[in-house]
Amino acid sequence: MKSASKYQWLLLIIFVLFWVWAAVNPLYHDGWLLENFLVFIFVPIIILSFRYFRLSNISYTLITVFMILHVMGSHYTYAETPFGYLLQEWFHASRNMYDRLVHFSFGLLLSYPLREVFMRIASVRGFWSYYLPLELALAFSALYELIEWGVVVVVNPQAGLAFLGAQGDVWDAQKDMALAGLGALIAMGLVFVVNLWLDRSFWFEVKKSFRFDKSFPLGETRFLELWSRRKVR
Repeated sequence: MKSASKYQWLLLIIFVLFWVWAAVNPLYHDGWLLENFLVFIFVPIIILSFRYFRLSNISYTLITVFMILHVMGSHYTYAETPFGYLLQEWFHASRNMYDRLVHFSFGLLLSYPLREVFMRIASVRGFWSYYLPLELALAFSALYELIEWGVVVVVNPQAGLAFLGAQGDVWDAQKDMALAGLGALIAMGLVFVVNLWLDRSFWFEVKKSFRFDKSFPLGETRFLELWSRRKVR
């Protein structure tokens, strides 16, 4: 099995350095721990799966950039990250905008790796290779908002509010999901344009992706077929 390249090791080292920096004397220790639960889960999964399902360097780069943005937010909390105040001035907003940036970046940076997984595992092609990553980015964004809700209910109020980062906005969850969807839409739009420009068979593949299997419908037809096989056994 081929080992990691120098570039891939470099990405890992850069992330670890940022993570160590974020872990040293964070603004709210409880908030840092809550924000890093997902890091503790998904970073080991990415590393362990590397030898069995290797993504492209583009995907690993995008994932690394997003994770760096996330751990920076965990150091200060999303509601008090200094760069978010700069964004607040630029957009003339009434609140720190760092959490908006990270949710937008979630869709913008992670929809491409999701597309790669879809295409290589499920053999998704054409239109669906652009649409399904957008849907999954929105689904993961909604799942994260549900996780935030559950965490806020069970932990102490100060840590919960720091983790939630709503900053008094009653529509915070909906805006975060909308920005994740917008980021994914932009990313898939860019990939669409690049493939349209470079791939001569682009439109053929898009048209082919709408040709459905007409052999038999699923649902009750498939159920009866399986039931008949079971009875024969």
